[in-house]
Amino acid sequence: MHPIPPRLQHGPFTRTDALSAGITSRMLQGRRFVRIHHGVWRHADHEMTADDWISAARLALPEGARLTGITRLQQLGLDFGPRRPIRFVVQGDLHLDLDGVFLHRTKRLPPTDQVGVTVAAAYLSYCAHARVIDAIKVGDWLLHHGHTDAAAIRALALSGLWRHGADEALWILEHLDGRSRSFKESELRPILTFAGLANPEVNVAVPVGEEVTLIGDLVYAAWRTVVEYEGSHHQEDREQYNADLDRYALFRSGDQQYVQVTKERIARPKILVGEVYRTLLKGGYDGPPPTFGTQWELLFGSVSAAVGPRRDRIRRSAPRGAVS
Repeated sequence: MHPIPPRLQHGPFTRTDALSAGITSRMLQGRRFVRIHHGVWRHADHEMTADDWISAARLALPEGARLTGITRLQQLGLDFGPRRPIRFVVQGDLHLDLDGVFLHRTKRLPPTDQVGVTVAAAYLSYCAHARVIDAIKVGDWLLHHGHTDAAAIRALALSGLWRHGADEALWILEHLDGRSRSFKESELRPILTFAGLANPEVNVAVPVGEEVTLIGDLVYAAWRTVVEYEGSHHQEDREQYNADLDRYALFRSGDQQYVQVTKERIARPKILVGEVYRTLLKGGYDGPPPTFGTQWELLFGSVSAAVGPRRDRIRRSAPRGAVS
C-alpha cells in the first residue's frame, strides 16, 4: 500500500497536490480518501475543522474569490453566527455550486485585504442578511475591538450605495455603540430603546460616594438608574458573587437604583422592559411608557425589512451589469 505523506493526512488538498505526492486518481477513489469538492479531497481519518472547510472552499474556488460576510468577520475571532454556509464573493458572473458555500457575485469587488474583503465591506455584506438585533451586536463588537470604525463603514457604503448591504449598514450605524463590552450588553440596549425608552449611556462612571465611582453597564444618570447585565459567572464564581454584593451595596449607598439582568430575563424582553420602566419612574422619569408595536418588531426582523424593499428605494447609479 502506497504511504500517504503527512501533508495529505491533516487537511484538504487538491488533485494536483495528490499527484505530486504520488497519489494517483485511482487511489483517490479508494477508501482512504474522501472527496470534499470537485478536485478537493481529504484523508478519510481527518476530521475537518472550521478552518479546514474554509481552506477546502478556497481550493475549489478561483483565486479571485474572497471571504466575505459573517465568515470574514469570524476570522477576527468573532464567536457568533453560523459557520455554514461559508461566504465568498467573486467578481464576474461565475456560477459554481459547492456544498456548504455561498458564492456572491458582483460586478466590482469591494476593497480587499490579505484575508478577504475588508472588515467594513464584510459588515456591509452581513447587514444585507442579518436581523437588526444581531447586526447591532456584531457591529458593536467590531467597533469595541477596533476592527473598524463607523467612519470607515459609512464611507464605504456611501461610495457604492448600489452594493448589497450599503443602505442596511447606513441604517444600522445609528444604533451602534462601541462602548459595549459584551454581546449581552449590546442586546440589552436596543431591547430598551426599540421599546421607546430613553437611550442610556454605555459603560460610564456612576458616582456612589465621596471620591468613589463605579462603571455601570447602562446608565440613566438623570433618573439615578443603572441597568446591569450579569452573566452566569456572576453566580458561579463565589469571588465574583461577593464582589457583586459589595457593588450593589455601594449603588444603594449612593442612592442609585439598579436593575439586575440575566440571560433568562433577556429571554422575556417585554417583561424586562416593563421592570426597567417602573424603576425609571421611581427616579422621576417622565418619558412615554414602552410600546411594542412596529418599531419593536423591527428589532427582531431583518435589517433589509427595516430599511424597506430595494425596489421601493430611490434608484441608485450602479456599474452597468452589476449583479449585487
